[in-house]
Amino acid sequence: MKSFRPLLFPFSLLYGLGVMARNLAFDLGLMKSKDFDLPIISVGNLSVGGSGKSPMTEYLVRLLKDKYKLATLSRGYGRRSKGFRLVEENSLSIETGDEPLQFKRKFKDITVAVCENRVEGIKKLEATHQLVILDDAYQHRSLRPGLSILLFDYNSLFRFKMLLPAGDLREPVWEKDRADILVVTKTPPGLDAADRRELLEHIKPINQQEIFYSYLVYGNLQPINAGMKERELISIKVSTKIILLTGIANPETLLSEIGGYTQHITHHKYPDHHNFSKKNISKLVQSFGTLYADDKIIVTTEKDAQRLGSIETKELLKDLPVYYLPVLAEIHEQERTRFNELIEKYAAESSINH
Repeated sequence: MKSFRPLLFPFSLLYGLGVMARNLAFDLGLMKSKDFDLPIISVGNLSVGGSGKSPMTEYLVRLLKDKYKLATLSRGYGRRSKGFRLVEENSLSIETGDEPLQFKRKFKDITVAVCENRVEGIKKLEATHQLVILDDAYQHRSLRPGLSILLFDYNSLFRFKMLLPAGDLREPVWEKDRADILVVTKTPPGLDAADRRELLEHIKPINQQEIFYSYLVYGNLQPINAGMKERELISIKVSTKIILLTGIANPETLLSEIGGYTQHITHHKYPDHHNFSKKNISKLVQSFGTLYADDKIIVTTEKDAQRLGSIETKELLKDLPVYYLPVLAEIHEQERTRFNELIEKYAAESSINH
């Protein structure tokens, strides 16, 4: 598919003109952005998927959930429902989207909502909540968040990028200047001072923008079938054979992590937010059956696991060792305190005003 992208370049020019005209209209006040007294933190990026928005949203939830009546609000990408909807633990991903369902199952005491119109969603939440975190709302300019966090994927930051549909950018790179905080995600855990300087020079933050760096921390493998125990990641041996099931934008980081334990990986790769069909899962089961090894397992991401909840899928996978690999975002220790202080200060001051 990507080999055909250069042919789409003329359409990218038209798309870019449309995006720039829209942003200019908002900048000049010709199109209005709605302000709320309620503290609102937006997490977003400039490209299509894969920058680590969900782990960063979860980081903010962990930081703030014990201090505020908190809600997350997402579009609910891939859901078949419309309008405002509260997410419950027993919801299906086709009703809510996979990421909101993941948030609710992980943080049972917070409100998780979906609404394609963020302004209308906030109106439904503001009377009963003290703070809202918007997931993937940087381009939703009809709403003006109080604090905007923009993410950049370390692994693709230096690659040449084009606007949609020829490339992955949703808007030009200079639109980063609207953000308050910039975060480079998925960096190596041992990011050194030279790397930081290079990243800083490349991104070029302006005015009062502060830049931070985060990395991913993987947890133990969690079973999707009741009765099975979690499994430590380090239990994967060189001889272990793994079938990896993904429907995410950029599985490269995950492949690299698992590849550090075994090279026997069969990857069943699907597009981001793909709703796994019976045919997809049957193919997975068949592939697993053809593997010959003393130790073989199926691994997927936590987000993908939310889309394995249909009755048909559960039946097909009920007797198999299927695990999801949870992942956390962590800010590097050098700037973690400063990052947390900025978030907590905004939340506290805005909550008082609200």
